[in-house]
Amino acid sequence: MAHIHIPDRIPARFLPRSSSSTMLFGAMVAVGAVSFFLSLQRDVTAAWASYVSNWLFFSSIAMGAVMFAAVTTIVKAKWNWSLRRISVAYAAFLPVAFVLLLPMLGLGEEYYPWIEKMAYDPIVQEKAAYLNIPFLITRNVVGVAILFGMALYFAYLAIRPDMGLLDEAELDAGQRSWRARFMTGWSGQEQEEVRSWRRMNYLAPFFAFAYATIMSFVVYDFAMSLDSHWFSTLFGGWYFMGAFWGGIALTAFTAMTLRRTDSEVARAVGIQQRHDLGKLAFAFTVFWTYLFFSQYIVIWYGKLPWEQSWMITRSGEGWGPYSLSVIILCFVIPFAGLIGRKAKMTPAILQTLTGVILFGLWNERYFLVAPSIIPEYDVGNMTYHMLTAVGFLGLFLMSIRWFLSTFPMLQIWQPPQAPEMVEAEVRSAEVAG
Repeated sequence: MAHIHIPDRIPARFLPRSSSSTMLFGAMVAVGAVSFFLSLQRDVTAAWASYVSNWLFFSSIAMGAVMFAAVTTIVKAKWNWSLRRISVAYAAFLPVAFVLLLPMLGLGEEYYPWIEKMAYDPIVQEKAAYLNIPFLITRNVVGVAILFGMALYFAYLAIRPDMGLLDEAELDAGQRSWRARFMTGWSGQEQEEVRSWRRMNYLAPFFAFAYATIMSFVVYDFAMSLDSHWFSTLFGGWYFMGAFWGGIALTAFTAMTLRRTDSEVARAVGIQQRHDLGKLAFAFTVFWTYLFFSQYIVIWYGKLPWEQSWMITRSGEGWGPYSLSVIILCFVIPFAGLIGRKAKMTPAILQTLTGVILFGLWNERYFLVAPSIIPEYDVGNMTYHMLTAVGFLGLFLMSIRWFLSTFPMLQIWQPPQAPEMVEAEVRSAEVAG
């Protein structure tokens, strides 16, 4: 077992507050909002396809990052001690994402083709128990509220013990305010650490189950149902595992960015962390492609018209080049780039390639939605789509910057080491000796 060095004392480091960054992000939000409303005047269906696909992307990678922290809790990983807080930070976007979900619940025939088809299509009528607006609204509001709530509670448990280790005199007004809220009912440092760790371990498996289940029916409702005769049993898994992959890439991209701004983060996110992040990003590049090809090969082999429709729409003259770009960004470039050891450990290369993965996933979310309701690829629609994405990105960055300016960028308290892992390390040391 490799030795993982965790410092005895981890300093409290915060991202400096910046009014210029806040103004920039606000301007990005304004650009996105104006672009979306202009797009509504131009083409209502294309505007909502852009809005929904951007929501699916930003909410999913934020959830994927928190899920990454939960999974490493389940397996009691030590290597990512300096990355846990970066992953958890993306929970800050989830309340914003829930508010952004609400307009999507009012969509009707302008977005869902199955609403009109329900009157005359016998295949769609067979799905009426599931495909109806009241049930769609209920399951998405309740399901997403539960999932986001679990993510926020997991983040709360991860942050709370840090509050007792902060020197209040060194905090600004905002940091002191949030510290006071988190320390309500404080029962002592050791007790808080033990309680948080126990609850995180109990919550994480249920969180993972909820993640897979709720993320699946979200993408069924907002993407797969648009082609109402077509379905894939792997579609949900493809989406939520892509989100998990995006969470890993997002953690790596953010960590490489923060390394340049803070010397303590640069020391904490060392070669081992970079190498392991690179290996995970590479592994899930292959897994994403495997899930895509697993759906494609069955459809190609069966040659059934109702199964082929989804692929034909995306591989024809209109959407074919765009679909090819998704494969290049999500598989070809990251696979070729991350296959070597050096790329995984070199910060600039790792950041570039995880940035390519994130850009590829952003395109993939549009690929899931738009071709089902927009017959042809249109440069004008894509331009508005990118400008709408600028607004979502502004809210996303504003949320994360607030979090990292309010709570320590590195988790100060560290979970106790599991007894079985201690025994394994002792045995390894005895064998080596």
